Amino acid sequence: MSPNRETVRARIEEVRPQLADISRWMYENPELAYEEHESSARLADFLARNGFAVTHPAYGLETAFAARVGTTGPHVVICAEYDALPGVGHACGHNIIATAALGAGYALAPLADSLGIRVTVLGTPAEEKYGGKVDLIEAGAFDDVDVAMMIHPAPMDVVDPRCIAVAHLDVHYRGRTAHASAFPEQGINALDAAVQAYVNISTLRQHLLATDKVHGIIAEGGEAPNVIPDYTRSSWYVRADTRRRLDELLPKVIACFDGAATATGCEVEIEYVGHIYDELRSDPLLVELFQRNAAELGRSMLRGEAVPPSQAGSTDMGNVSQVVPTLHPFLSIDCYPTVNHQKEFADHTITPKGEKAIHDGAVAMAWTIVDIAESGRWDELVKAPTQMSPTA
Repeated sequence: MSPNRETVRARIEEVRPQLADISRWMYENPELAYEEHESSARLADFLARNGFAVTHPAYGLETAFAARVGTTGPHVVICAEYDALPGVGHACGHNIIATAALGAGYALAPLADSLGIRVTVLGTPAEEKYGGKVDLIEAGAFDDVDVAMMIHPAPMDVVDPRCIAVAHLDVHYRGRTAHASAFPEQGINALDAAVQAYVNISTLRQHLLATDKVHGIIAEGGEAPNVIPDYTRSSWYVRADTRRRLDELLPKVIACFDGAATATGCEVEIEYVGHIYDELRSDPLLVELFQRNAAELGRSMLRGEAVPPSQAGSTDMGNVSQVVPTLHPFLSIDCYPTVNHQKEFADHTITPKGEKAIHDGAVAMAWTIVDIAESGRWDELVKAPTQMSPTA
């Protein structure tokens, strides 16, 4: 093992208890998308106290931060996520993601100049809903970046997971109130529209591709049973294997919403919530090196094709992967049959297996960067589509 790799392991062992403490604090104090004020401040403070030049807030987002070290050479960005989910807290494990990013950055900090690299730990808010990384892309946070990476806890180890495109929609129906028993003919029932839309989507599903997914909830459905509802709001996720397929699918879904408005006499407003997420592209060199490093830590990483397509989720890291060579592996916290977005998953993040994922993720990410820098393999990274020239 090279001295640099030994330094990485030793430094992460040094802060291992601190990282576990921060992860537990985040578990106990979950904050939703774009409300992560305390979480981002705590993460940024750790980095500022450990030699990073920290900008917080950053890139026009109140809960984003950028912590930098190194003066010249290829630029590595390690992404930290820290928003929680409504009702189930850190049931996607962003407390593990954030603290693994801290660990990897801390380990690389004293090596940056000798390796000839620049390292940024980038605080990326609002992954669960609005797509904060897209805001950061548009603000220039990834303009001068050679590699972007993060890890994500899961029930299994997968080095290049399938993450698919998604659009978030809110659908508003507006009708007219009336007494539901005495004068129902005077009303226009917005709940009927929402229910009809749900049925329309259910009917559409039998004609979709196996990799297409549409799911939603009725978030607001009326105030009282004896008042015909004049307003309802439903929230929907529409997913497809690629952004191109998503663009084909969305008009069919929107036709379901429009049809329900026509059938019930309601007005409909379809609102895109946040950004559309692209599918994830995992860089082959990063996959190769991370898989090898994870094996050295005792993790046998599956490849994405070994996982059923039906188990795919989505991430705004997909948008990053369209502009920068990217890695976004899943690390097991040994929790199955508990899975992401169940409250019990949040509980697993603060177990010894959750803390091990922080450690292993930090070490494997830092080792991967050390390997590329020591071997000078930067040119082997595959250019993302938007980095390529029009004739490429």
